[in-house]
Amino acid sequence: MILAILKKDLKLFFLDRKGVLLTFLLPIILITLFAFAFGGIGGATKESKPIKLLVVDNDNTKESNAIILKLDTLAGIHLIATELKEGVALVKKGKYVGVLIFEKGFQNAIISGKKLPMELKYDEAREIEMGMLQPVLMQELMSSIGETKVKSSITEYLDKNFTGLNQKIKDKILTDTNADNSLVSTMSLKMTSLVKEDKNKANIGLIQAVAGTAIMMLLFSITAVGGGLLDEKEAGTLKRLLYAPVKPNDILFAKMGTALLLSILQLLVMFIFSWLVFGLPIFKDITALLVLIVAVAFAVSSFGIFLVAIAKTRQQLQGLSTIIIMLMSAIGGSMIPLFIMPAIMQKIAVISVNYWGIQGFYDIFWRNLPLIDILPKIMVLLGIGIVMTIISTQLFKRNILTSINR
Repeated sequence: MILAILKKDLKLFFLDRKGVLLTFLLPIILITLFAFAFGGIGGATKESKPIKLLVVDNDNTKESNAIILKLDTLAGIHLIATELKEGVALVKKGKYVGVLIFEKGFQNAIISGKKLPMELKYDEAREIEMGMLQPVLMQELMSSIGETKVKSSITEYLDKNFTGLNQKIKDKILTDTNADNSLVSTMSLKMTSLVKEDKNKANIGLIQAVAGTAIMMLLFSITAVGGGLLDEKEAGTLKRLLYAPVKPNDILFAKMGTALLLSILQLLVMFIFSWLVFGLPIFKDITALLVLIVAVAFAVSSFGIFLVAIAKTRQQLQGLSTIIIMLMSAIGGSMIPLFIMPAIMQKIAVISVNYWGIQGFYDIFWRNLPLIDILPKIMVLLGIGIVMTIISTQLFKRNILTSINR
């Protein structure tokens, strides 16, 4: 009897496709994502992509050029030359982790032993990358500056006392001379966060928690709202609506309108709660915040209706939505902060609604960017919503209306 019941239960379980998917496929997908995100794929010997660091050489001397060239040979750093104003703006927008600045007088400071006019302006939101970059950068700077100082001193000595010495012999002496790092043991690199000065800036962990959670939960909520369309189909209500003087697309757009309004309301409630309880500065740029909320709500509601349009039953919708939303949330940064993911995961993240929404909220609350700088992300969200709407109308006619008319 026990064996018969066991066989019956196993048979019923494997007939439930949703249950099988949630039991086996979803954990496999999440394990794969987390393995990629934390660098577990490929083994420890796999080379990571170098961190891109902007560099400004205002001194533009032989010494500063030599040190920049030496730094650029490091496996973990890729230097990109730029101008100071442009470099600072790019870091503030989150495009690069930081900008290393060699100020005028750098060469003279090396020769005279004075404090070196250097500064690293960085984005504090990318503290993980900074933690990996700073030790490597400091070690190589000390080595390179020490070597440059010794070579400058030797060159000055040779030029002064051996004016007729052959250049090849000078080069040989310089090549065989090792830098004395004790000459720069007291060297310090000025570190400046480009957004730290703003006392009203939100806590980065709070931004991640609010934005990431809000968008992920919104996706689940809107899918549940859209699922009412499938309930109406199964109950026969949808068929009766089609007999009335109502266009099929009107039914779909009405559901989308409901989903959009509820999405905006849910996001507003979440941000007001975060303001009241955790002190999130939602009034810093209320116009940009409201525009972004509408764009996120439109993209999410359209995506939720898309999931409804591809599912034929409520059970299918629950299984598909769980897998797709969890997948998008993991890729897009709702579960794992994007800045700790490897480069390949950060590139894949752009396919998710979560990514564009979270980055937009970072721009408002962390980087303090004006609406004009956030517009590209808003346009992407609106574009996602429009594309999902067009696809949903076609799928709605094919999958739902066709099955009703049979």
